[in-house]
Amino acid sequence: MDPYGNDYNATLSPVDKRKAEAKKAEIEKREKVSEEEAEAEATAETLVQAAQEQGAGTPPPKKPPQERPADGEGENYITHLSDLRKSLIKGISVFLLVFFAVFSTINLWFPYVTKGHDLVILGPLEVVKFYMTMSAAIALGLSLPFLCHFIWQFVKPGLNENESKFIGLYSPVMLLLFLGGVAFGYFIIHPLSYEFLLGFGAVNFDIMVSAQEYMRFLLMTTMPVGLLFELPIVALFLGSIGLLTADSMKKVRRWSYVALAVISALITPPDFISQLLVLIPMAILYEASIWLVRRAERRQEQAAVAE
Repeated sequence: MDPYGNDYNATLSPVDKRKAEAKKAEIEKREKVSEEEAEAEATAETLVQAAQEQGAGTPPPKKPPQERPADGEGENYITHLSDLRKSLIKGISVFLLVFFAVFSTINLWFPYVTKGHDLVILGPLEVVKFYMTMSAAIALGLSLPFLCHFIWQFVKPGLNENESKFIGLYSPVMLLLFLGGVAFGYFIIHPLSYEFLLGFGAVNFDIMVSAQEYMRFLLMTTMPVGLLFELPIVALFLGSIGLLTADSMKKVRRWSYVALAVISALITPPDFISQLLVLIPMAILYEASIWLVRRAERRQEQAAVAE
C-alpha cells in the first residue's frame, strides 16, 4: 500500500520518486523483520512450555554418587615412613642397650680382643676411642639378629610370595654365615696375618703396635670376611627371582675369581698370606653357590612338571 497516494506521487520529481520508493522499501523490510522475530519468539515459548509439561512428572536426574577416593600414594608414603621410624627406633634401642652392656664389661672381653699382645697408647683420648670402637663392633655383632628381625618386619609387606618365603627361610642361615665369616677372620686370618706382618717387620724395625692400629687391623680382618661369607645366600636369592642361573655363573667363573681376588686384596692387609686366606674360602663358596643354584633350579623344574 502506498502511504502517500497516487496523486502525491504524480506531483513528485523523478528524484523524489526514487527517494520515496527507497523509503517505502525500508519500511517494508523493517516490518518483515519484526514479523519474523515475533514468530521466532512464539516458537521458542511453545517449545519451552512443551518441555516443561513433558518433564513435570519426572524428577530431575540425580547426580551419580561420588566414590570415596582410595588411599593415595601420599598416605602409603607416610605409612612406610612411620613403619621405618618404628623399626629404626627399635633397632637403635637394642643396639644402645647392648652397647652399654658391653661397654660396662670391658675387663671381661678385653683379653679376648687383644689376645695377649702388648699394645701402646699414644694419647689419653685413644683409650676412650679404642674402648668405644670395640664396644660398638661387639654390640653390632650381638644385636645383629634383632636388627635382621626388625628389617624383615619392615620389608615383608613389600615382598612377593617367593621373596618373602626365601628371606623367611634363609635369614637364620644368613646370620650363621656372617658369624662364621667373622669367626674365620678372628681365629685364622687375623692371627696368621698379624704374626706374618710383625715377623716381616721385626727384621729391620722395633715393633710397637698402638691400640688404634690394632683395632683397625682386627676389624679389617673380621667384619668384611663375614660379609663375603653371605655369597651363597645372595646367589640363591638372585636365582630365585630369575636374575642369576647356574649356567651364567659357570660362564663368568674366571672373571668372578678375578673379582674375588681384587675384593680380597682390598679388604685384607697388604700381604699375600691374608689375601690367599680369604680368596681360597671365597672360591669354595662360589662353587658351592653354583651347586645350590643348580639344585634350586632342579627343584623348580620338578615342581613345574608335577603341576
